[in-house]
Amino acid sequence: MGTRKFRPTTPTLRHKSVSDFAEITKKTPEKSLLAVKKQKSGRNAQGKITVRHQGGGNRQKYRIIDFKRNKVDMKAEVIGIEYDPNRSANIALIKYEDGTLSYIIAPKGLKVGATVISAEKADIKVGNCMKMANIPVGTLIHNVEINPNQGAKLVRVAGQSAQLMAKEGKYVHLRLPSGEMRLVLDTCKATIGVIGNEEHENVKLGKAGATRHLGKRPEVRGSAMNPNDHPHGGGEGKAPVGHAGPMTPWGKPALGYKTRAKHKKSNRLITKRRK
Repeated sequence: MGTRKFRPTTPTLRHKSVSDFAEITKKTPEKSLLAVKKQKSGRNAQGKITVRHQGGGNRQKYRIIDFKRNKVDMKAEVIGIEYDPNRSANIALIKYEDGTLSYIIAPKGLKVGATVISAEKADIKVGNCMKMANIPVGTLIHNVEINPNQGAKLVRVAGQSAQLMAKEGKYVHLRLPSGEMRLVLDTCKATIGVIGNEEHENVKLGKAGATRHLGKRPEVRGSAMNPNDHPHGGGEGKAPVGHAGPMTPWGKPALGYKTRAKHKKSNRLITKRRK
């Protein structure tokens, strides 16, 4: 897996780089696993913009990913590795022994023809899914559940993995990609391996239009606005923000301001904060 650059025949191509899609083996998605993805453009039910800078973009279909891996003790063969426009990681199409098709996040090293399984106990092999109570300490994992049978919530981004550091009672200690150390119930499932497509972070879009294709609309600097539109606005020429630090459009501190609830129940499960 790597990136591909272009000859600088235009200003766009001078800095543009794309994935070489070396892992991709199947170009067309499985129709039975597609769902409609409605564009909301950052608006709520009243039609008011609640998330700014969203809208437009190419039409996409959502690929239904199996984050629960509930087909226990049934082997599945990898049919193909596909591109997914909804996430940075690639996805793998697998076929179970009973003929059922399913999508999973494609870990690094998973090849077409390989066999994966979800079981109480299984081989420590890339793509296999099991409860963390049965995974050896030190193993790199992804697709981690927070609550049993809820489906994977943590570590689903290209090139990322968590490490199982220790086991203590009914909990396991996980080191997440952010550096956070967290306790998770050992009855929660996780998948073995590191997520593939690790070169995704090196992709450069090269032009503003490529950002619009992703459904991202332009952002305007607060210092370019009027005082009634933004705390940074106003002044003659290029004026400083006029505050102790940068602020959001609604007057909250923009850098270093902690938004996590102070009395959140899961605080007791975090043994070391992220970097």
